[in-house]
Amino acid sequence: MDMTFLRASFLAMLFFLTACNDPTPVAKTDSPAATVLEGKTMGTFWRVSVMNLDKTRTDELRGKIQSQLDADDQLLSTYKNDSALMRFNLSTSTSLWPVSEAMADIVTLSLRIGAKTHGAMDITVGPLVNLWGFGPDKQPVTTPDAQAIAAAKARTGLQHLQVINQSGRQFLQKDIPDLFVDLSTVGEGYAADHLAALMAQEGISRYLVSVGGALVSRGMNASDKPWRVAIQKPTDRQNAVQAIVDINGHGISTSGSYRNYYELDGKRISHVIDPQTGRPITHNLVSVTVIAPTALEADAWDTGLMVLGPEKAKEVVRQEGLAVYMITKEGDGFKTWSSPQFKSFLVHDKN
Repeated sequence: MDMTFLRASFLAMLFFLTACNDPTPVAKTDSPAATVLEGKTMGTFWRVSVMNLDKTRTDELRGKIQSQLDADDQLLSTYKNDSALMRFNLSTSTSLWPVSEAMADIVTLSLRIGAKTHGAMDITVGPLVNLWGFGPDKQPVTTPDAQAIAAAKARTGLQHLQVINQSGRQFLQKDIPDLFVDLSTVGEGYAADHLAALMAQEGISRYLVSVGGALVSRGMNASDKPWRVAIQKPTDRQNAVQAIVDINGHGISTSGSYRNYYELDGKRISHVIDPQTGRPITHNLVSVTVIAPTALEADAWDTGLMVLGPEKAKEVVRQEGLAVYMITKEGDGFKTWSSPQFKSFLVHDKN
């Protein structure tokens, strides 16, 4: 969606495609190049690379991709008052609210991972995000005081939201009228998975799709090798590679705190808000990358781990057996850490 927090459009490609081919020079080949389609959605960018696509289908596929992403945005946006999510947010009803199966699935997974991260991944944190100027509201001119933070926190909490399934129908229900659900933290992952489903529906078996910082791949690239993805160094240089991974058949997502920020009262204000304190994070974890069965899962986990900070995040990673790669700021440099599960995907690490 229009990215209310945790990722801004200029942060969209924390990942970038490392040629989508093996970096080693190869002999001359007759292999066709990938067809690359690109566009904008949810305040960020999408990119689809596919193999063996008939040129006559290019415009048709581009149109189907954009239409589907537009529909996803209409489902999840917090910038459009007529989106499915905002109609729920703007209603003061605490009765059962009918939603689509997709919406119910997204919220269900978000609540589950929210619980496993001890509330760090909180899709109700919208009032705090808005208070600190990373949502539809403008940036504050002064640092929010304790009273304003407490008032915003009172409108948050995963315990105030539930998903209910009844006879094939799905509902959301809130127990406080002004609860504000913000799914921007998982929107990119959902949209990437949805694009992967579209590729399968279109009979495309070799592709790499990305929406912002969430990616999914299947099959082989133009060199008949697995699609590879580079994790960017936490710097302002766009093509600085920290590590390269082979994610074939999985989803991958990164959350970073080093680009989307502003200065207020002489302090650097991160866009990553800790639901427990109601304030932007101040720890030294600057980037978290997660590889999971789906991009939606990876997108949800990276947010919660980013909020927790390095030590608490490592505890959760070990408990849940997650494939995670972290970058922390240490003095003037950076330090990396990867879980055993992540190392199985790692092709190269410039640590």
